[in-house]
Amino acid sequence: MSKYIFVTGGVTSSLGKGIIAASLAKLLQARGLSVTIQKFDPYLNVDPGTLNPIEHGECYVTDDGAETDLDLGHYERFLNTPTSQANNVTTGRIYQTVIEMEREGAFLGKTVQVVPHVTDEIKRRVQLLGQTGEYDIVITELGGTVGDIESLPYLESLRQLRWELGRDNCVAIHLTLIPYLAAAKELKTKPTQHSVKELLSAGIQPDILVVRTEHPIDDSIRRKLALFCNVEKACIIEAIDASTIYDVPLLMLKEGLDAQVISKLRIQDRKAPDLRRWKNFLGRLKNSTGEVTIGLVGKYIELRDAYKSIYEAFIHAGAVNECKVKVIPVNSEQLEGPYAEVGKFLDQFDGILVAPGFGERGIEGKIAAIQYIRENQIPFFGICLGMQCAVVEFSRNVAGIAGAGSSEVDPKVAHPVIDLMNDQKKIKTKGGTMRLGAYACTLAQGSKTAEAYGTTKISERHRHRYEFNNAYLDQLKEAGLKIVGTNPDTGLVEVIELEDHPYFVGVQFHPELKSTVENPHPLFVSFVAAALVHREKE
Repeated sequence: MSKYIFVTGGVTSSLGKGIIAASLAKLLQARGLSVTIQKFDPYLNVDPGTLNPIEHGECYVTDDGAETDLDLGHYERFLNTPTSQANNVTTGRIYQTVIEMEREGAFLGKTVQVVPHVTDEIKRRVQLLGQTGEYDIVITELGGTVGDIESLPYLESLRQLRWELGRDNCVAIHLTLIPYLAAAKELKTKPTQHSVKELLSAGIQPDILVVRTEHPIDDSIRRKLALFCNVEKACIIEAIDASTIYDVPLLMLKEGLDAQVISKLRIQDRKAPDLRRWKNFLGRLKNSTGEVTIGLVGKYIELRDAYKSIYEAFIHAGAVNECKVKVIPVNSEQLEGPYAEVGKFLDQFDGILVAPGFGERGIEGKIAAIQYIRENQIPFFGICLGMQCAVVEFSRNVAGIAGAGSSEVDPKVAHPVIDLMNDQKKIKTKGGTMRLGAYACTLAQGSKTAEAYGTTKISERHRHRYEFNNAYLDQLKEAGLKIVGTNPDTGLVEVIELEDHPYFVGVQFHPELKSTVENPHPLFVSFVAAALVHREKE
């Protein structure tokens, strides 16, 4: 029987429930336990696929094609195991299921209510992964903050599950904030006390309290929190601000978070955590011998989380190359002036990644950037829309196809070298209808991409509606565009390269989604290596 851990949050959002959940999972995994993490989000969207990246952050895509919350990226990066559709559930999906069941007559004419029908569906979803028999531990992160109206059904479901599963099979962890008042030079516990009382009003007594803080908490604060929050002092866990999120598992180990969880779940005969690979990664990350500056040309740069997986993939690749990767975002709309001005933005970089995105805004800036990169021999990495913009730029400026463009930007474009996929042309709805999930790709022997992977057979995750238009395939190949990766089943172009360039790789898929601490993505590793070479030449 799987055992369950629930992570709730209080006081304020963005405290790092996902990082705490992932860090605890890593420690338990390092002890030899099989662990998975799931995220329950309280918003009414069925999934994050239609949410604005500037408001919500990136939409993370799993192998099975689920569009999920970005926290699932943290789960995969820490645990080095894939997640799935079952690992992310929203209120929208819960209500959609309940309403569909009501329409089918599944409730036999009963009045459908939040309790018990919605809460029963939440409890069913919580236990789905545990019922597979694959996991010793299932960690569930409840999104939002205790006290939010939309979170109430989840808290009621948690209350019921604690009673149904029994104390030995269920642990509740509550993450809160202890603010520091600079004027008084004092840490304040009252917000945490109020947050725990709010949780108690929902019928849930936390077993473990994790407190975010900018300054270390002393024994008097631990005793005060234990007394007024009714939690054992040993279960007051300090989560002090860290220089990197990858320090958090070791900080939680030092605080004994995993030991307390194992004790409360009565898990016997578990070895000490084996974190040798994790510590080796941190050692290389913090003791770099070089540095590169990468330009991230995108259209959602206002929020760092919009490109979260890309930033993290650069951290992983930097550690492999024993160099610090400094990523500087560049708004692609700023590059839409005179071509001569583009260099003022781009000459400072050792390599440039042109990021994914949707819509027409900032497209011409991305194309101008790619032209400058190509002509000035700067290492280039294009992902999804970045690869498509590279095809458009090459078509216009090398192949001489005047009027080349993407039908996403202009449906009446004269030469749609990037066009809507055939199986997308009859689709009208937006949510969950793109080409999503993992697809196979065959790489050309001897290409930079194949050399990076060390194989010619790969599988990568996709999220797009538009593709390379194969009607222009021969014309672009004759002009010098190298098609080095294709889907073996459909013939869709997946990877392009240029011959006479130090590093020019564009991919239709999203390699950043598969980069983890223990398995950094080979394309990011090779791109950072190329940027290092470029820096040395400069």
